[in-house]
Amino acid sequence: MVAGFVSLLLLRHGQSEWNAVRRWQGLADSPLNDLGRRQAAHAASAMAALAPPGGRFHAAHTSPLARAAETAEIIAGHLGLGDISTDDRLREADAGEWQGLTPDEIEAAYPGFLADHFRPPTFEPGASVIRRTLAALDDIVAATAPGAGTVVVTTHSGVIRTLVRHLGAHDERVPNLGGVWLAADPSATGGSVGYHLRGRFDPKGVVRTGVDAPGEDPGEQPDESDAHRRAER
Repeated sequence: MVAGFVSLLLLRHGQSEWNAVRRWQGLADSPLNDLGRRQAAHAASAMAALAPPGGRFHAAHTSPLARAAETAEIIAGHLGLGDISTDDRLREADAGEWQGLTPDEIEAAYPGFLADHFRPPTFEPGASVIRRTLAALDDIVAATAPGAGTVVVTTHSGVIRTLVRHLGAHDERVPNLGGVWLAADPSATGGSVGYHLRGRFDPKGVVRTGVDAPGEDPGEQPDESDAHRRAER
């Protein structure tokens, strides 16, 4: 880790009950299932054996949604990170009309939207997700001394994918307990924190299933107004 930088690891939560039945969650508070808890415990064991870019794991922050918060508790307990800070700004993107629907149900109601990376009218815009996520990360960085260690941030697939695109990197689906390493530069020009993607995190050996649990992000297209999207179709 470059001197003066703060290291962050953004993780997606373990499998939830709605992941297992392929329902889009958004802000719905579906808890972890037993597999999700096992995934979190396995990831924590894998993390304990790592040498993170910023040194040892230092602190834990989480979205308040139950699937992320319980994942954070399991990991923090295993790594001895102490109290966990909860921040509502790390919550998943609001999926609007798609919340609670399976991909098949979305396709029936919104033909072609998933394939074309379109969103329904009340889906939270990517710009909103970026604005609140970066504000939360800025506060985490401000509270972390450079060199103190890597901060674990437990959040959601849609948040991570939107941030990855914002940073100009290739968008990929994020598996349960997958994530990204970030380096944050508190002294970036313009008075704002500079964020740099340092790589993907995928703990090898985490138990997966055949369930294609959807993430909360329909793809790589920038957000546009619903009227414009419909005009383009």
